[in-house]
Amino acid sequence: MSEPMRDHPPVPRAILFSWGRIGAMLLRHFYVMRRSWTRLFELAYWPTAQMVLWGFITVFSMQRSSWVARASGVLLSAALLWDTLFRSNFGVSVSFLEELWARTLGQLFVSPLRVHELLISLLIMSGIRTIIGIVPAAILAIQLYGVSLFDLGLPLIAFFTNLLVMGWAIGLFSAGLVLRYGLAAESFCWGVVFLLAPLSGVYYPLDTLPVWLQPVALTLPSTYVFEGMRAVLFDHTFRLDLLAGAVGLNIFYLAVTWIFFLWIFRIALIRGLLMQQCE
Repeated sequence: MSEPMRDHPPVPRAILFSWGRIGAMLLRHFYVMRRSWTRLFELAYWPTAQMVLWGFITVFSMQRSSWVARASGVLLSAALLWDTLFRSNFGVSVSFLEELWARTLGQLFVSPLRVHELLISLLIMSGIRTIIGIVPAAILAIQLYGVSLFDLGLPLIAFFTNLLVMGWAIGLFSAGLVLRYGLAAESFCWGVVFLLAPLSGVYYPLDTLPVWLQPVALTLPSTYVFEGMRAVLFDHTFRLDLLAGAVGLNIFYLAVTWIFFLWIFRIALIRGLLMQQCE
C-alpha cells in the first residue's frame, strides 16, 4: 500500500510572486536596450516621422486648400508611386532577412555563390515583389475611384524605374546594417524609407518645406520623381531636367550602397558574422 499523503508546508508568498524577479527581468531588458542603439533609435523614430510627415501635409493643406480640392487623383497617384519605393526597398531587405531568419546565409556561401550574384538576385526579386504588389492596387484604384496611374503615360515608366532603383539602394544599405549589427537592426529595413517621406514631397510640392530643408530634399531622387509627376498631371509637361536629376542621383546612390554592402560583407567574413547572426 502506498504511504498516506503527508501534509506539505504552505508555499511562501515570495515564491509565488516577487517584485524582485520582475525587477530583474526589467533590468535584463534595460541592459539589452542600453547596448543596442538601434532599439533606442526605433523608440523615438516612428512618432517623430509621423509627426513631421503629417505636419507638412497639414501646413500644405491650410495654405493651398484650392489645390487640394482638385488634386485627389494626384494624391492617389502619389500614394501608389510611393508604395513602389517602399516595396522596392522592402523586397531587397526582406529577401535578405529571410536568409538570416532561416540561418542559411553561411551555408549559401559554402556553395559557389558569389556575393554579386546574391545581390543581383535580391534586386530581381525586389522588382517582382513590387510589380505583384503595385499592379493590382493600380487596377483597383481605377474601378473604385476612377483614378488611373496609367494616365501618366510613358513618363510612368521613368518614375517607376527611378523609384525602384532608389528602393534598391535603400534596401542594400539596410541589409548591410543588418549584416553588421545583427537582427537587432532589422527595423531599419522598413523604417529608413519612412524617414525620407517628408523630404520627398510625396503629397505636397517642394516649396512646402522650410527653405533650409529644400536643399536636403534635392539630394533625394524621389523628390525629382514626385515633382515630375505633378508637372505631368497639372501642367502636362514631362520635365527632362527632373528626370536627369533622379537618374544621376540613383546611379550614384546605387553604386555607393553596393560598395557599402561589399565592404560590410568583407568585415562579416573576417569576423565570422555569417554564422553568428542574432539579436
